[in-house]
Amino acid sequence: MAQNKAQAETIDPAVAAKLEEDVAYLAKRHRVSAAIVREIIRRTGATEKSAIEREIEKGKARR
Repeated sequence: MAQNKAQAETIDPAVAAKLEEDVAYLAKRHRVSAAIVREIIRRTGATEKSAIEREIEKGKARR
């Protein structure tokens, strides 16, 4: 947990705000919760929308 907290402190507030906008957009577009989108970002380390969308679609295909 301490590692994530230290990482969160080093992120520029403008970048963090943009990331949260992207999370909200992707969650609404793909009809999943924002927590799922954040988990995909955390697990894959990707921040570009297309990579995250591919992972969301993979997850939906498993259902």
